[in-house]
Amino acid sequence: MIAPAYRVILCDLRTDQVLDILPVSDVSLDDYIGKIGTASATVPLPNRQLAARARAALETGRTAMWIERGREIWWGGIPWTADLTSNERGRLGLRIQAAGWASYLDHRAILHTQQATAVDQFDIVRGLLAYSAELAGGDIGIEWDDEQLSGTLRDRTYRRYDQPRIREVIDQLGSTEGGFEWRIASHRDPTSGRRIKQLQLGAPVIRTGETEIVLDHPGPILSYGWPIDATVRANTWQSRGASDNRNQTAESLPLMTELLVDEQQLAAGWPRLDGTSDYSTVTEPATLAAHARADLAAATDPRPIPEVTVALDRVPLSPALLGATVRVRIRDDWWAEGLDRRYRVVGLVVNPPLRGRPETAKLLLEAA
Repeated sequence: MIAPAYRVILCDLRTDQVLDILPVSDVSLDDYIGKIGTASATVPLPNRQLAARARAALETGRTAMWIERGREIWWGGIPWTADLTSNERGRLGLRIQAAGWASYLDHRAILHTQQATAVDQFDIVRGLLAYSAELAGGDIGIEWDDEQLSGTLRDRTYRRYDQPRIREVIDQLGSTEGGFEWRIASHRDPTSGRRIKQLQLGAPVIRTGETEIVLDHPGPILSYGWPIDATVRANTWQSRGASDNRNQTAESLPLMTELLVDEQQLAAGWPRLDGTSDYSTVTEPATLAAHARADLAAATDPRPIPEVTVALDRVPLSPALLGATVRVRIRDDWWAEGLDRRYRVVGLVVNPPLRGRPETAKLLLEAA
């Protein structure tokens, strides 16, 4: 089976007007729940005409890049860097590196104090995105559903004096006790054909898909990796918040939570493992305590993120699988009794076919 071809569409970031569709090679892409996906592609420049087109279409930080596989959009984001190369024969190439749409929010700061009292945490996220879009030049076309709610109300104040980055505060909001997951997905509207940057929210996690996919090894799973890692484990925790600078004559000390200790783990024989975290913009003790409890809960029972590599010509997968449940069945010398578990897909790394290499996808999994 011949794999569908990949192509890259370069557009204006603010208007999504197509600037050019350039020939590319060595396309790679990944997407995740919980961190920003990346993509890269090389534009061969065999002549002046193509070099001129590439120079006109690509302006890092201003251009949008969509990657299509066949007729479907598989990835979207912003090229932030590019590397022009020339080999010993004088052949030119332009290697483009891009990051997902959420990377734009790393470049947007809260410059006007934003305050929310007893507001659903999803509405706080949408309010921050609306604030970002309302400022001159700040609307890059991110869309969202105003009706979806998490059922968890929060009090939050983001001070202009701290100048926090918007993605950072959304990540912090989602990582607190009773939090949520978020990402900005790329897809095409099936009716209009319009390219869409869509905010996805899920509490406590993002879940998608209704049909369970079964992956077997031996079978469609070509290889797998199963981390066994205690470096992130902790059974005590203390979090540090913002410093109190109100009294200029006294020493400035940060807000601290009480020390949390998992007595059950210590009683079970575990050695004491201390964990700490910093939230330099958090000024409310209750908010800081909620962060500490969430951090300790994650550290006392850290979940490994196994990965399986599958052949795309044997299993119908796409980036839309993020958040979906798959059933993994493995039988080998390690899993002699047989592994049969369900996992949620939290990451996807696609390797298009190249010089005889089959098209594959690496799935990063979390216990469902």
